[in-house]
Amino acid sequence: MNEQETHTGGCSCGAVRYESHGKPTRAAVCHCRYCQTRTGSAFGMNVYFEDSQIKVTSGELKEYSFSNNANRHFHNRFCPKCGTTVFWRIEMRPGWTGVAAGTFDAPSFWFETDEAVQIFTRTKAPFVNVSFSDSHETAAYYSPTHNDHPGLMIREDQELQSFDLIAYH
Repeated sequence: MNEQETHTGGCSCGAVRYESHGKPTRAAVCHCRYCQTRTGSAFGMNVYFEDSQIKVTSGELKEYSFSNNANRHFHNRFCPKCGTTVFWRIEMRPGWTGVAAGTFDAPSFWFETDEAVQIFTRTKAPFVNVSFSDSHETAAYYSPTHNDHPGLMIREDQELQSFDLIAYH
């Protein structure tokens, strides 16, 4: 991948457009509960860049911030017209901007990066068949926003406990 490469992308309705410049810092298939709830899917596909590598070229973004059970702060930036989450910043990665991989006009350019990982596989949905040589079950800073697969973690002699949702603030 060319260090000077520029990629473009934007939200679903086209009101927000952006450019990324250079090579991503990291690409990650993330199975954490935060990414699952953020995307409404079984995982999030995240491409990270240094903040200076991302430029919004048109449109305005709104921000939604919250903390998880471990008191880690998340800042989602989204299009106020269509609701697409385009970027986010997380406390654990200062100076990095996460980009929703599917918002790139050519969403597969990052496949070539040497920095691709799979993370938080402990909450990976059993039907997802994704694998990377660099794969991590969890991390020291991770505290899921919800119980991990509560239906899969109980023994036959136990009752399923309620899904432990937190209040986002």
